[in-house]
Amino acid sequence: MEMVRIGPEDMKRQELLLYNESSEVQLRRYYEPEEGLFIAESLRVLERALDAGYEPVSLLIEDRHVQDPLVKRIGDIPVYVGSAETLGSLAGYKLTGGALSLMRRRKLPKAAELLKDAKRVVVLESINNPTNVGAIFRSAAALGADAILLTPDCSDPLYRRAARVSMGTVFALPWCYFGANEAADLSLLRECGFTSLAMALREGAEALGSIELSRSDKRAVLLGNENNGLAEATVAASDHCVVIPMQNGVDSLNVAAASAVAFWELFR
Repeated sequence: MEMVRIGPEDMKRQELLLYNESSEVQLRRYYEPEEGLFIAESLRVLERALDAGYEPVSLLIEDRHVQDPLVKRIGDIPVYVGSAETLGSLAGYKLTGGALSLMRRRKLPKAAELLKDAKRVVVLESINNPTNVGAIFRSAAALGADAILLTPDCSDPLYRRAARVSMGTVFALPWCYFGANEAADLSLLRECGFTSLAMALREGAEALGSIELSRSDKRAVLLGNENNGLAEATVAASDHCVVIPMQNGVDSLNVAAASAVAFWELFR
């Protein structure tokens, strides 16, 4: 590998501009029509990405992490080493885990391919906060989901913040986009034999824990937009509308918190 020490005078080095002058949307489209790039933040996230077979392009790392065994795994790519202050100035924010890596995206599978062998699936509809997406991925991976399907208007799971909040589980759990913006395609789930469970505040919704499901049922838990929830058409097309019973005048949980409760109950 090529290890290069950088300082404040290197902020405008051509090979580093992708870290601080390109938005995540621009990186995503960098090689269009081929798959683009993303930035992995922290050694833990980078480790999960490498374990999943993602290819690093370059690495920014603080001095204190130069001897980390993970650095030896990344192969023959440029490694830029600097102080926490230098890397923070370059990235435009204080690094949480002392490392940033520019990585290549991979071609996503088709939804039908993911559903073929899955039994526990998560469907995200119009969830546009990367923190929520990352937290849902982490809960889904921890509590038994086999795959996640997202409508195209959801926040990208590979965005830096989503991947970091997920603790890298966005690389461990298979996922893809399906359906259209603001509309999950439940016909594919139905064709593949899934029982769809829409988490939604609706009159007549069934309390989580009261639903009778066969242990052999394939299950898809549907979660909607942070402000508006699931689309009415999605709820109407679902097999069950499910609600988490609340107390003390609270009507609902944050979508990420609600997802963990639902996965614990429905994926056992």
